[in-house]
Amino acid sequence: MSEPDDSDSAVDADRWREELESKRTEKDEFFAEHPQSPVPPEDRETFDGLEYFEPDLDYRVTATATVHDDPEVVLMETTAGREMRYLRVATLEFDLTRADEELEDGTYELGAYQLESPNDEPLFVPFRDKTTGQQSYEGGRYMELAPDRGLEDGDELTVDFNIAYTPFCAYSETFDCPLPPEENWLEVTIPAGERNE
Repeated sequence: MSEPDDSDSAVDADRWREELESKRTEKDEFFAEHPQSPVPPEDRETFDGLEYFEPDLDYRVTATATVHDDPEVVLMETTAGREMRYLRVATLEFDLTRADEELEDGTYELGAYQLESPNDEPLFVPFRDKTTGQQSYEGGRYMELAPDRGLEDGDELTVDFNIAYTPFCAYSETFDCPLPPEENWLEVTIPAGERNE
């Protein structure tokens, strides 16, 4: 049984782009004005928005979930040198195909995690790719996925790298962020989502 999901062929590209740009504008306003912005108060006046890769539907993919009934504990190091305990609740497998980058075609996997304590939080998908430390933040980027219901083996869900974001610790050392585990280091370039200036 598949997770109800928009297939890529059914996506209204203009509407998708409009919604993505709207969310980006909202986030820029939050970073510039909100008291809980990760941008230090003294830097907010000069903050003129986050940098993004151009929206690209090639990096909005359909992933098939393998659900782990007895999730393994994964210890993630943090930017402050601590360890956080997560459970690998699912593995997401997806194909990446770009007509102009044949060498990067292939099937890839990402672990999806939740904190060890019981919760209804979205699936946490931290990752590194070949942009990490160059065009994107050296500590990797994050995605959060919120399926409509509990995942089952074989469910399909959308993984849209265009919503990949930089963790707050990139803006201030007051934040302590988990670093993507090695199993989520993708040997492929993902020029989508938030990027460095």
